Amino acid sequence: MQTFTPESAVELATVERSGFVESRHVGSAIVMAPDGSVALAVGDIETPIFPRSTLNPFQTIASMNAGAELQGAQIALASGSHTGSFEHMKIAQAILEEASLTADALQCPPAWPADEPSFHALLRAGHDKQRLAFNCSGKHAAFLWGCVKSGWDTASYLSPEHPLQKLVLETIAEFAGEPVAHVGVDGCGAPLAAVSLTGLARAYSTLGAGIENIRADARVATVATAMVDYPEYVQGPGKPNTVMSEQLDGIVKGGAEGVLCIGLRSGASVAVKMLDGSSRPTALVALELLARAGFVERSEADRIAGIVMHPVLGGSQAVGEIRLGSAFDELEVG
Repeated sequence: MQTFTPESAVELATVERSGFVESRHVGSAIVMAPDGSVALAVGDIETPIFPRSTLNPFQTIASMNAGAELQGAQIALASGSHTGSFEHMKIAQAILEEASLTADALQCPPAWPADEPSFHALLRAGHDKQRLAFNCSGKHAAFLWGCVKSGWDTASYLSPEHPLQKLVLETIAEFAGEPVAHVGVDGCGAPLAAVSLTGLARAYSTLGAGIENIRADARVATVATAMVDYPEYVQGPGKPNTVMSEQLDGIVKGGAEGVLCIGLRSGASVAVKMLDGSSRPTALVALELLARAGFVERSEADRIAGIVMHPVLGGSQAVGEIRLGSAFDELEVG
């Protein structure tokens, strides 16, 4: 099985250096309206993709359905891909302690913190890589707490045949509104579901609409609200997902290999996949699509893009920028 091909993708962004286009990013994307209709679509939105860690919020919902009594920052950390700061590791450790477990129970890989102060502090103290510092350690800790609460084995919690992972796949299929097309293994070692961009956007529409919404499903509202209330645990202070979440007052979650999803309070959403796996143009593309569809004000989209997008440098000087690709030249609202 494979994802969509270059022939079915479109040019979403280009990279210009000194007036010369040196790179082109092709991919596919969809904007879903609050009523579930497709507001905008470019490329192939039906062929399955691996959403990578953009699925984390729905894995967190599954862990909570299994009994993990996550609260506030714990939910945001489990639903995010954190930078491994000491604060992030502390929250992941607290989740494990709730389950009467230690970091030894985690089966995500050991990693150095992406947070530089924490990384250098670990080095100075003579420590090695830490499983708690891995960006999905919060999700894994939540998995384990769900297993403990349900009386399930913790040693095999990453097996696709484990009751928890079966529940995770069922939860993803429910929110995507489509069957899981393929199951692989994510970078963190957890089972990874393949769904279409349409299904992924549908899931984020539901999630976004749950922000502080007492009429929404309780688990959805709890997870969505925590991600907006504690965005610094979804990625990290100053990081793109966190900054965009703060600026949009919505849910923003990136995934490896060029995936980005945004869910707004209105129930509108966007899902983007870059075929080359690059994340550098995803924020620009997602914000532009939301603006074109009328779900974010043009001035706001441009302002936020100005914060999270960075110029192309030549030495220390700006000599170019990432620009929207040819797919936007004649893009029409659906």
